[in-house]
Amino acid sequence: MIFASPESLLFLIGGPWTMKMILVRKFRVLILMVFLIACTMHIMIDLLPKLEKRAARTEGKTGCSCAHPPSEEAQGWGKQRTKGGSEPGWPNKHTLRILQDFSSDPSSNLTSHSREKLLGTSEKAEAFKRLEQNGISRDLGHKPLIQDGSLDAQPVGKGRSKLAALFEQPLYKIATPELAEEDVLFNVNSDIRFNPKAAENQDWQNEGNEDEEFLPTAETAVDSYPNWLKFHIGINRYELYSRHNPAIEALLQDLVSQKITSVAMKSGGTQLKLIMTFQNYGQALFKPMKQTREQETPPDFFYFSDYERHNAEIAAFHLDRILDFRRVPPVAGRLVNMTREIRDVTRDKKLWRTFFISPANNICFYGECSYYCSTEHALCGKPDQIEGSLAAFLPDLSLAKRKTWRNPWRRSYHKRKKAEWEVDPDYCEEVKQTPPYDSGTRILDIMDMTIFDFLMGNMDRHHYETFEKFGNETFIIHLDNGRGFGKYSHDELSILVPLNQCCRIRKSTYLRLQLLAKEEYKLSHLMEESLLKDKVAPILYQLHLEAMDRRLRIVLNAVSDCIEKDGYVNVVENDFDTDVNTITTKR
Repeated sequence: MIFASPESLLFLIGGPWTMKMILVRKFRVLILMVFLIACTMHIMIDLLPKLEKRAARTEGKTGCSCAHPPSEEAQGWGKQRTKGGSEPGWPNKHTLRILQDFSSDPSSNLTSHSREKLLGTSEKAEAFKRLEQNGISRDLGHKPLIQDGSLDAQPVGKGRSKLAALFEQPLYKIATPELAEEDVLFNVNSDIRFNPKAAENQDWQNEGNEDEEFLPTAETAVDSYPNWLKFHIGINRYELYSRHNPAIEALLQDLVSQKITSVAMKSGGTQLKLIMTFQNYGQALFKPMKQTREQETPPDFFYFSDYERHNAEIAAFHLDRILDFRRVPPVAGRLVNMTREIRDVTRDKKLWRTFFISPANNICFYGECSYYCSTEHALCGKPDQIEGSLAAFLPDLSLAKRKTWRNPWRRSYHKRKKAEWEVDPDYCEEVKQTPPYDSGTRILDIMDMTIFDFLMGNMDRHHYETFEKFGNETFIIHLDNGRGFGKYSHDELSILVPLNQCCRIRKSTYLRLQLLAKEEYKLSHLMEESLLKDKVAPILYQLHLEAMDRRLRIVLNAVSDCIEKDGYVNVVENDFDTDVNTITTKR
């Protein structure tokens, strides 16, 4: 007896048409199953960070990253690769990405962290020796950066801090005008409720932990506010912070010690920056290390494609304070654990997906941006520690609006074209007839910013910001200084064009520059002493410090040339109400 299969019977009964319909239905069912499996996998991947975080929270894995050595973190990644999905962790498709185009050139920015650490210890020891030779005590860690104004002035001598002596000079005791209600950014006694949640970036407010509770602050005393909030409250028409504001030193400490609870990429900009939120709801902008201290900007790089240096941001804050501008938000250096403090706490999927393990078993990521965000320019730890700068956030725009201004001496940002100021020697006369430069102190603020940028070698000052509440009668905020300190062997004289064209400078600025040119208050010595207080010191290569002394002399020579040409009264603007010793100024 012969038995026929069901397909054969169907073929005999219905012919080839019925067989074809069955095959089509089977194919549709197969496609549907594949689609459902794919959807399930995507849902699991999206839920994985939250499940992983809850699992870690249940197991009691809290605290700082220092409790877990980097070697353990690297081993943990290897375990996840071998065990597959048996443990909550990174998906296999990410950990198995051993990319062939990863650069292992020792001169590249990928290995700069390891090279920096080899040099760091010896450089810091040498820096302490130089300070001891200059008559400054090694015990800097117990000496406040800004001395209390009640201290008696002492001459600079053996064992005496030059920085402390500088801040006791009359030029550094000049008081700001008495503040009225319209001169402070926030009135603590008003009805404004300082809710920490309002300080978060509105563009990514859902990136945080939805189940966390926010602590009320409206009814508490100012002393109980977190340090970042004290910093915000202290902003006024004339300065970002006062000389003796204790919250600034405390905020610098918070930047390097507060637990990081959330991380996201900052939108806009040409290079990778991360927004980090702390346990006390403060926020800071993180710029990772890309170059070693001694590396200079390549000579063939245009200024607009140069690297943004984390140590330049740190040094800019200290230089701004030594110049007594106080227009740069507090910045501090920090070593960050890439796994526990970035990868494990981020909800930014685009950032999360760029993590991988290099052939050297180092943890790397590259994020998304216009320049240098690729596997060839990835940021790699040793094996998972990365150095960077953390700049404290200014108040959220919803609470304190800021106005963005185009810098009159903005560069063309073009490979061949030149800006108008580069070809017109009388360009400043046109600027001085245009609001807000035709009145008030704005043109003098531009001169301060020009000198500040020239001392750093920063060519990338295309815009600047002011607080909208204060109108045109306020200071310029010195933001985004990452392209400073790129070359110590070259002084970019084009940065000084605004000063050379306008021949205007504040008397207070001019006198401070003259003071910093004296041997007992040498700028490079003061910067070295100030920067050694940072956690990732030494911040600047010694040749960068020496370059600042050289550039300071160039600035003073430029002012002298202007005085010789136009006269002292027409060049130096007297911003003192009476005399320096009266401790009063018009800022």
